[in-house]
Amino acid sequence: MARLTIEEIPLGDRRLREFVAVPWRIHCGDPHWTPPLQGDLLGSRLLGLTGLLTPAHPYHETAEVTHFLARNGPRLVGRVSAAVNHRYNEHHKTNLGFFGFYESVPDYAVTEGLLDSARAWLAKHGVDAMRGPGGYSNATHESHQAVLVHGFDTPPTVELTHNPPYYGEHLERYGLRKVKDYHAYWIPATESADPRLERVVEAARRRRGIETRPLDMQRLVAEVQNIVHVYNEAWAANWGFLPITEPEAEALARSLKTIADPELVRFAYVGGELAAMIGAIPDPNVVLKPTWNPVLDLDLVRAVRLLARRRRIRTARVMFFGICPPYRKMGVDGVLFHEVLTIAWRKGYRAGEASMLLEENDLILRAAAMMGGEIYKTWRIYEMPIP
Repeated sequence: MARLTIEEIPLGDRRLREFVAVPWRIHCGDPHWTPPLQGDLLGSRLLGLTGLLTPAHPYHETAEVTHFLARNGPRLVGRVSAAVNHRYNEHHKTNLGFFGFYESVPDYAVTEGLLDSARAWLAKHGVDAMRGPGGYSNATHESHQAVLVHGFDTPPTVELTHNPPYYGEHLERYGLRKVKDYHAYWIPATESADPRLERVVEAARRRRGIETRPLDMQRLVAEVQNIVHVYNEAWAANWGFLPITEPEAEALARSLKTIADPELVRFAYVGGELAAMIGAIPDPNVVLKPTWNPVLDLDLVRAVRLLARRRRIRTARVMFFGICPPYRKMGVDGVLFHEVLTIAWRKGYRAGEASMLLEENDLILRAAAMMGGEIYKTWRIYEMPIP
């Protein structure tokens, strides 16, 4: 590209609207690509959203970020961000920088120019390595993590990425190497559960005294605190873990209020103590898919479409699942998965996804397989040293 230019865009710059517009250009017409609401990134007073790319977002209280936009003449052809997440580095005792929001046309020169810019910025900030892609960074609870490397023929569920196969190829050509894979299992809801699972569930209930209950929407703030408590205990030893903060918990509460089916979010207790939780969410991507009509793809129209059709969605994603360490290997996972599958079938759901499962998390992978799931997507995070 003889006219390729890379420009840096700081936080708060008006050109971030173009930064957000890049994937709409690159993926135009792709039947499997589904973007978040633009308000999730740029903010929206009308929808009550504090955009991740705005200075007001709590992410920026403990991070430094910048953005790079690639143009071929006037045409938008790629983007990437660079970030140093100080909270992540302090928690893990690392010195990492991150690249994220990566998008590019098929020309490798665009990827090279963008990553050169991100790497140079990170080098000036004194980090030892560059990891990505993600949103801004790669904490496990952040959305739109990694690059899809397997499963290009189906659309993503909420908060997951979709991209052409050349994305991973370009990153590896640049010199980035795999550091971690995440898997997704597709689980068809069935009227009759696996008899083995039925036996395990009933035996576990009796032997361990496991009791369960659904999410109470009337006590949503307290319920989200329960979810955060289990997550922060259950995931503490996992790769990429970062504790969920109070502002992040508030954002979770708002999202649950909009889309949650309370019966599919369940808590398990052992001896009266909160031991585990699971949350399957009706997949809003089903109704948020682009129409490629400028009016129908406006945030407000998409949000109204979601509110109008959310109770007719028949696909769910298991967004969060965790067992506190003292209660593992008691069969609690089987009890929760069995309940969610049974209830989902009764309510008319006909398929679901358990996703962003760490490749080495055998406990969760076996549980997803026991539900009848099969791996159908894989995402990859890369890393390279910065001299």
